[in-house]
Amino acid sequence: MSPLAAVLAVVGLVAVTTVVGLVWKARTGRVTTRGRDDAEVVTPADVGADGSFGEKATLLQFSTEFCAYCPATRRLLGGLADRTEGVEHVDVDLTHSPELAQRFNVLQTPTTLLLDGRGAVRARIGGAPRPAELEASLAEILNTPGDDRVAA
Repeated sequence: MSPLAAVLAVVGLVAVTTVVGLVWKARTGRVTTRGRDDAEVVTPADVGADGSFGEKATLLQFSTEFCAYCPATRRLLGGLADRTEGVEHVDVDLTHSPELAQRFNVLQTPTTLLLDGRGAVRARIGGAPRPAELEASLAEILNTPGDDRVAA
């Protein structure tokens, strides 16, 4: 291979890697919404949670022991749940439950699922959530009629 071809190959590789990195960074922490009709319904038993989900919404966080952004995400989600009536924060540690990572297609931690009152997945956030987007998505879920759980 000629020196010029080698230099062009390296420059091309750096350019492609840079573009992939910029796209990944732009998507990390963004809320991806899902439709109400085709949403998967999650129960506390599905994730091994001891308690129950929120009456109006649940912030379901998947984390691991060695995740650098998980403690800050835990504080953000926990604080939001504490100040919002009917909303619970549930943190699931995937360190010893890799089958849950596969089932919920968790490719990075933290990953957060926003569940409505029925437990349906309404939004997903890969990486540390962006607070403004998180709050806007939660407000949308809380203001959607018909999402409250039906009393038995």
